[in-house]
Parts: sequence; structure tokens; C-alpha cells
Amino acid sequence: MDHRVLTRLAAPAVAALLALTAGCTATTVQGRPGASGLRDPYFPKAGNGGYQVDHYALDLGYRPAGGQLTGRAVITARAEQTLSSFNLDFSGLRVDSVTVGGKPARYNRTGRELTVRPREDVDKGEVFRTEVRYSGTPKPLTDADGSPEGWITTPDGAVAVGEPVGSMTWFPGNHHPSDKASYDITLTVPQGYEAVSNGELGSRTDTGDGRTAFAWHSAEPMASYLATVAIGKFKVATGRTSSGIGVYDAVAPGEEARSTAALGRLPEVVDWGSGRFGPYPFATVGTIVVPDGTLPYALETQTKPVFSGAPSVELVVHELAHQWFGDSVSPKSWKDMWLNEGFATYAEWLWSEDHGGPSAQKRFDALLAGDTSLDGKLASDWDAFPPAAPPGPADISEGPVYYRGAMVLHRIRQEVGDERFFALLRGWAADHRHGNASTADFTAYAQQKTGHDLRKVWDVWLYGADSPKP
Repeated sequence: MDHRVLTRLAAPAVAALLALTAGCTATTVQGRPGASGLRDPYFPKAGNGGYQVDHYALDLGYRPAGGQLTGRAVITARAEQTLSSFNLDFSGLRVDSVTVGGKPARYNRTGRELTVRPREDVDKGEVFRTEVRYSGTPKPLTDADGSPEGWITTPDGAVAVGEPVGSMTWFPGNHHPSDKASYDITLTVPQGYEAVSNGELGSRTDTGDGRTAFAWHSAEPMASYLATVAIGKFKVATGRTSSGIGVYDAVAPGEEARSTAALGRLPEVVDWGSGRFGPYPFATVGTIVVPDGTLPYALETQTKPVFSGAPSVELVVHELAHQWFGDSVSPKSWKDMWLNEGFATYAEWLWSEDHGGPSAQKRFDALLAGDTSLDGKLASDWDAFPPAAPPGPADISEGPVYYRGAMVLHRIRQEVGDERFFALLRGWAADHRHGNASTADFTAYAQQKTGHDLRKVWDVWLYGADSPKP
């Protein structure tokens, strides 16, 4: 039979057969839902699968008097699979509308998960934009260790801190450190208030209705837990480091006098860090000092660490060191927290060593001997567990992650000598700049970079369950 010859009666039947057959081919494969969590070892529901975010555009309005927040989040992402639906981490606030590609999308809320069902599947590799409009009174979360995070009110405004998942209290997103993105954050607040965020202040505009809009831009990739906003009647001071990096300090009323000495040394700390760790990784630097007692901790929010009350120089050193270790080089999972805190703690030791204080060796020896007088109460349990394996989510900010993490670095220094050790620190920051890294990445890199067999250091100090012996 010549299949090119079809009668008028046969054609509809063949067309139906072809349509049925096409339904079985790969060209019409249906999308599937993106995962509602990334299975982080400690926060398995944090983040979402199926896409990676490229950019967040957040337009926020806040009225401190009533605590009301209105938001519009435009999330530009790339699909890593064909998506029939996907999730955003979002806590508390009311969702008013959702669109995908400019078209209304169905959505539902389950706990802290916002599931979005676009009108049409999103193809693998497609760049797509999701817009979420929302409103309400944001509420903080309580960490596994009992400390508050998220949107925290202050006597004259608010501050947002996000480690590990608190950013979901003020904007929807993919809230896991492995998904970094650029940000544009516009904050509209009543006149007389300052509104501060990460990166560079692009504009400050009178909106004509008794409010001021502050537009902030962060070009370098940022993990969402490092995003911040702070609203209050801050005193703002600007300047530049000796290398030309812009400085922006915002200090709450009543904290100015006590903050002057430490903040005055911030340009010096940046220059010192650039010498020890390589070029400062961002276009700007600064600080946000909120009223004393607002938070029980400081946080290394990108380009502008948040301090609760006036900081010491040592605390400024610690949070600024995070700009290299934690912010530019971010952890792949929360199990890798020692790559943040061990490195920043060791930076404190190096600062002390370089500025006439106790050397890193002296601090290391003191901790081994059980003397915590140089490093305070938190150091007293430095050997309670290995820094690369905290027992659970409540432990990722405990003493061993900081102090035994720093001791791991000092043991490497003892093994390889100063020249190779400081080349390792600079190389790690440079080669993983604006990316993510795991403990396994670091141990492999350290072996390769130094040319030394460091397996005993890893076995005893980094992963060993027993307390290392002098």
C-alpha cells in the first residue's frame, strides 16, 4: 500500500490515530512538581527543588506605627526541570495574588510552604518570573536554639535577620544558602525614618505622600539568610576605605557614642582583611547598629552586619571576616556552618596576633589546657562535638563550631607553615568567590593547595568524636 494516498474517509481516522500516538511521545511529557524542600541535614524543608533563583526584586512598604508590611516580590528563576508546580518558602503574611509569566496562577498555603501552580507548565531551562503580592503584620520565628529570627520590631521600627530561615517571614523565596541571587530592595517608609538594606543605595525619593522610598541594589550573589532591612531613626554616616570601598553606617539613637570607636576602625579592618584573605569581595561595606537588647546576637548580613547595641572591635572583625567566609563563600548546607564560624573566629585570633594581643598559638594552647579566660564562656564546651558534625539544628551556633573550628585551622597552620596556610586562606576565598562550598570541598582543596596529607587533622579535629588531646 502507498501510505501517501489517503481517501477523504480514511484521513480523519488516521489523524485520530496520529494524535493518540503523539500522546505517548516525549514531546508532550507533562511537568512535575518541584520538591518542597532540599533535604538539608538540619533543615530539610528549607529551600525548594526544581529551580534556581537569579534575582529578587522586592518592593516593600512599612508603617512602624501599626507594624503593617505590604510587599511585592518579583522572583526571576530558571527551571531545572519541567515544572507543573513549585514551592516558595513563606511564613505568616497573607498572600494577595500570584502570577507566573504575567498570568494569574493558582496557589495554596500549607504551613510555611506556598505552592504555586502556573497556568502552563514551565519548561526545563526556561527563565520565568513569579510575582507575589502580600501584606500583613510580620512575625518572627524561633530558632531551634531558642533565639528569635526573622522580622524583629524595635522601639522605632524593625530589623530583619534571616539565619537560618527567618527571611521567609518578610519575603517569599528559595530560602536555602545553596541558592544565591542578586537583589533589588526598595523600602518605602514614613518621612523621618531611614531604611537600610544590603548593597548600594541607588536612590532616595520623596514619594509625595509623606513617605520616602529607599532603593538598594546588591549586584553580587547573596544567600537569602544574609538579606536584611532595617527601619528606624538611624544616624547615617558615609565614607570610604583607603582602597575606595564605600562605607555606610546606620546607628540607632542612643548607640552613637558607644559605637564610635569600633565603627571608626571598620575601614582599617577591611584593609587588614584584604591583606590576610585577599580583596574585599563586595562593592560596599558598612554596619547597622540597632538598639541594645533587640537581638541576643550579631549577624553577618551581607555588606552591612547587624549589631544589637554598640559592638566591640573584635565583634566587628568577626562579622567583617564573614564577608569573605560565609557571605562570599557560602555553605552548601547548614552542616557546613563551621566554614563560616570557625573561619571568622580564627580571623579574631589573627587580628589579635597582628595587633599586639594574644597570638593564635596562645589561644589554641589555652583552650587545650581548659583555660577559657581569653575567649569567654562560649569556648568552655569547645570539644563537646566535632565541628563538621553538630548533633542537631540547635547546635550549629554552639562553641565547638566556632572554637574547635578555629582550632582545625590552626592545626593546618601548624602542619603546613605560615606561607602555605595563608596562601590557602586567600586561595579558598578567591577560588570560591560568590559561590558555595562544603566541608568536603574544603578538605580536598586544602590537601591540594598545601600539598600536605592532612587526613589526621580531619580525623581527629574536624570529624573526631573524642576530645583532641594535647
